[in-house]
Amino acid sequence: MGERVLRGSRLGTTSYETDRNTDLAPRREVVYDCPSGHETRMVMASDADVPATWECRSCGVTALLRDGDAPEGRETKHVRTHWDMLLERRSVAELEDVLNERLAELHPAPKPRRKSA
Repeated sequence: MGERVLRGSRLGTTSYETDRNTDLAPRREVVYDCPSGHETRMVMASDADVPATWECRSCGVTALLRDGDAPEGRETKHVRTHWDMLLERRSVAELEDVLNERLAELHPAPKPRRKSA
């Protein structure tokens, strides 16, 4: 009997459910305006959080929500460089001392020559 049910159908590709006698979730249309003049319309659930920006379907630029507030700019975190981290551990005077020590090891002072008699 199970063989007859599956005969002639493709598994996973066709749904035999219908939309009859079902209540759809309440929806609303949201409009986004692109800086290039394009308009993108999206249908979303009425209780969904609507994002302030959306990618324009025509050109891919970030479109802003019509009649919405402009998105707040994120505070950019200062990128700490190696020099910044080094200055957290040592002062400039200490770093100059270390530099002079390393230079003295790399370039020793020339030895005085003996005079041959």
